[in-house]
Amino acid sequence: MEDLIFRNTFKDIKNIMQELGESGTRFELECYDVGHLYNLAYFVDEGLIKPPFFIQSIYGVLGGLGPDPENLAMMRGVADRLFGRSSYEFSILGAGRHQMPLLTVGAIMGGHVRVGLEDSIYLEKGVIAKSNADQVRKIRRILEELSYEIATPDEARQILGLKGAHNVGF
Repeated sequence: MEDLIFRNTFKDIKNIMQELGESGTRFELECYDVGHLYNLAYFVDEGLIKPPFFIQSIYGVLGGLGPDPENLAMMRGVADRLFGRSSYEFSILGAGRHQMPLLTVGAIMGGHVRVGLEDSIYLEKGVIAKSNADQVRKIRRILEELSYEIATPDEARQILGLKGAHNVGF
């Protein structure tokens, strides 16, 4: 892993946004560092992506921001300054053992949350989750205990501007 180079040039990104964007593809804009928000601002200025868009902020992955609440607050603040809060949906991904605590902080800050075995295999210290559903149930319980409402699948599709399965050609 340490010698892997993931090619992701501005030209590559521009081509993908043009080709897939023309067909109505909704992008999940993964941001591992504050520079990625500025890269996104460049593509917004170029007219290649238009609000509202979906920012998936990622913490705790090698080469990206650490899973600290201060980094989460900084990313949210920069996104607000660059785009205005009404121009985007903000979601939090905390890798590994930081998943549930960081997502809880992110939800309190008004963000959406992402859980799943791709991001962490654990349900809690020393307990491996049997499925993604285990993690969904846990974060749902945490957020409901804090009096947050959980979006239904239809509400989530509306928030994200998705077509729904009945409106796609496959």
